[in-house]
Amino acid sequence: MEKEKKELQKKKFLLRKLLSELSKYRARHTELITVYVPAGYQIQNIINQIAEEAGTARNIKSAGTRKAVTTALEKMIAHLRQYKKTPENGLAVFSGNTSEREGVLDIKIWSIEPPVPLNIKAYRCDQAFFLDPLKEQMEFKVVYGLVVMDRREADIALLKGKTIVSVWSEDSFVPGKFGVGGQSAARMARVIEGMAKDWYKKVGEAVTKIFSQEKVKGIIIGGPGPTKDELLAGNFIRNDVKKQVIAVKAVGYTRDFGLKELVERSEDILAKEEVSEETVVIQKFLQLLSSRPNFVAYGEAKINSALEQRAVETLLVSESLPEEKIFKLIEKAEESGAEVISISTDTKEGQQIAGLGGIAAILRYAI
Repeated sequence: MEKEKKELQKKKFLLRKLLSELSKYRARHTELITVYVPAGYQIQNIINQIAEEAGTARNIKSAGTRKAVTTALEKMIAHLRQYKKTPENGLAVFSGNTSEREGVLDIKIWSIEPPVPLNIKAYRCDQAFFLDPLKEQMEFKVVYGLVVMDRREADIALLKGKTIVSVWSEDSFVPGKFGVGGQSAARMARVIEGMAKDWYKKVGEAVTKIFSQEKVKGIIIGGPGPTKDELLAGNFIRNDVKKQVIAVKAVGYTRDFGLKELVERSEDILAKEEVSEETVVIQKFLQLLSSRPNFVAYGEAKINSALEQRAVETLLVSESLPEEKIFKLIEKAEESGAEVISISTDTKEGQQIAGLGGIAAILRYAI
């Protein structure tokens, strides 16, 4: 899990740099092409679609625009053919004429596997690159666990920003209504209740296993009818995981619709809970800075010294730093076993870290 977290950190830094670069480009005409390949989608289907778009682009009246668009599409097709299959989280590809001089072609291409699985398939040809889906991935700082269930099926997912990432889905074999009466009805009812308990046990074990491994700020459980309450009331979820449950909501569905409805009905809870890991760790750093200054460090020289002494517990790295410096710091932190937290400059606290040289640390011991 720690290795995956660090890999996610690197992907987010790469994404930040790419977004910063792509945001600068504006074309005189619709010459900038954006393609999003969702996770699990066949990359050959995307190649076929782009080939069709290239055929259509040959009908563009303006010779300059026609040349720019067709060349960008051809470069994109050649680039996509290098992939044997779509990366695990999908793929975002950008291509277009970046020349600032009228009539001059400078076709560039970029691609990136995003930190979080893409759930959008898109093709855009415009005067600017379509970046909103990737910007949303940069926004999430806190992850929540989602569970929706009834007696027929259950789903477990992670809520990362606005993205719901499914991690477990299962069907039960608990019967619904039955048409017998008398003693047979009572016996059948006992059998069904026994099957229902087995189902709750299976769901509870999945919830316990997943949220023992995944770091989440809280778990929200929902579903139609009383099953969600029965899951919590019984001893189906381990106590330390059950303590992470922050809300139980009634929703009308399970599966994808149920997960989306659960998020919509939990907006009030999520708004109250939205104190990011970033804000908490900065507040801890500032508190130590005023009360126990020997337990913190800031500035490149002091941070490097602390990392060499393996004294850093948590390294705070501002996103305002150059990418090369960021990656060097991450590598040193990994070698010394320090946790790395990316600090944005969008908040007052984040700007304070940027003002301290963009690097700060909470130490394991005083130095």
